[in-house]
Amino acid sequence: MNLKKLVAIVAVLGLVACSYFVYVIYSWLFVSNTNFNNEYAEIYIPTNATYADVKEQLTPLLKDVDAFRQVANKKGYTSNIKAGKYRIQKGMNNNQIVNTLRSGNIPVNVSFNNQDTAEKLAGRIAVQIEADSASLVTAMKDTDFLTENGFTEATYLSMYIPNTYEFFWNTDSEGFRNRMQKEYEKFWTADRKSKAAELNLSPTEVMTLASIVQKETAKTNERKRVAGVYLNRLKSGMLLQADPTVIYAVKDRNADFDTIIKRVVYEHLNVDSPYNTYKYAGLPPGPIAMPDISSIDAVLNPEKHDYYYFVADTKNFGYHKFSKTLAQHNRNAAKYHAWVSKQGY
Repeated sequence: MNLKKLVAIVAVLGLVACSYFVYVIYSWLFVSNTNFNNEYAEIYIPTNATYADVKEQLTPLLKDVDAFRQVANKKGYTSNIKAGKYRIQKGMNNNQIVNTLRSGNIPVNVSFNNQDTAEKLAGRIAVQIEADSASLVTAMKDTDFLTENGFTEATYLSMYIPNTYEFFWNTDSEGFRNRMQKEYEKFWTADRKSKAAELNLSPTEVMTLASIVQKETAKTNERKRVAGVYLNRLKSGMLLQADPTVIYAVKDRNADFDTIIKRVVYEHLNVDSPYNTYKYAGLPPGPIAMPDISSIDAVLNPEKHDYYYFVADTKNFGYHKFSKTLAQHNRNAAKYHAWVSKQGY
């Protein structure tokens, strides 16, 4: 074989090798590498995760995990894992997937309702973000944080206003708590603070009264009237005599108490607790649950009337009958108690 032919063969082989190399690189970078039928797949990468942790989640989603690793390694991702929630779109190539995992952390909607303890709230939150229940409770009850922000062990629940909020999934417990404190400050606008002052109440006192209103009626269109009743009692120096506070006091004094109290009776009224508004005047030390915004605004914008009493309306389920005098209330209450007795409560 002469030299020219040898050179030509070597050149062709080199071109083939180069073309193959380019093809491999192109395939690694730009050919779709997803292996699922849905529009997208989501993965959750925990804090301090390793590439092995990421690979475990990606393996069922990719056609060629090794090709992904090659690209991820070249782009420095395998040594720089970022925690969070990520969405891999169907048809993505390795380059797009790596870019997504490097900078595509997407938020999650975190919702909670009217919990009455930090433990219950923590349990609700822990299934929605990375932080675990124990660390959330510790952060919520941190005395230094509470003192610094004007809360106490009795009032800290005020800071958590039931709603839906956006968080990154990898938010830690302190991050959640700090965000809730900022949301609380944002909620208490100058207008709301002014209305609270007109009622001679602080924001935490409004939250406490709102929690009672919340527990008294599930009907949002009745809350302003119920709030008006309690405000009338406060102004006149009457005991609030709110059944929900008694139920809270009973549970607060009995950590293992798990029975649903369907009817407050005499023995409940005797529990010695500052939350028992049948024994102690004024508002209890703090909220008995986290009130909805509708309950808070009901207290800030109460219905103005002369009602001082109310009892459940047996003919309009979920609503109440309101009275201006004790005599009228006693008649309504007698009808209610007769109905309750028939139900076997």
